[in-house]
Amino acid sequence: MRGETHAIPERSGTAFWLPKGALLTVIDPKGGQVADLLAYNAVDVREVISSGRTLDYAETISLTTGHHLYSNRSQVMLTIVDDSVGQHDFLLTPCSIDTFHHFYPDLEPHRGCFGNLVEALAPYGIEPDAIPVAFNCFMNVPVGPSGKLEVLPPVSKAGDHICFRAEMDLIIGLTACSAPASNGGTFKPIHYQISDNVD
Repeated sequence: MRGETHAIPERSGTAFWLPKGALLTVIDPKGGQVADLLAYNAVDVREVISSGRTLDYAETISLTTGHHLYSNRSQVMLTIVDDSVGQHDFLLTPCSIDTFHHFYPDLEPHRGCFGNLVEALAPYGIEPDAIPVAFNCFMNVPVGPSGKLEVLPPVSKAGDHICFRAEMDLIIGLTACSAPASNGGTFKPIHYQISDNVD
């Protein structure tokens, strides 16, 4: 049974402890909104989620139900146990103020997911340089035949979700993404729930 629903306001982020065996459900309450997710070993935060290890071991960039998210030490940190969308990204880094200068020079710069994660993770002793590529829930980044990447609006609809099981005690960083292209030009909240694994 799912626990209390927590809301992350648009263009912001949070961090929290997730015990081994617990389920984390990330929800797109209104549809079309990306959430950047990071995971650190709660005992040693130098162990962190790794895009490279995960994609290498999964042999695919299309991660969904049944796939594991690995750490830089090749340990399973999270397992995807339920996924109503099936379209996520683990290639692109969290957006930042530099992202805005690069891609959105005509818009007011925003500190982005990177800045939001820096603030949220600081109380856990996690420094900016320890923030890697995030698992971008609901982000739609197709790869063209030439290898070119596109950032298209998410295909997630209101109420869609992805659920992870923690395979070790974790510190989680989670955002409601701030980049216009990633979210189809709009900004909305992200919800999440933490519950016991009843299996």
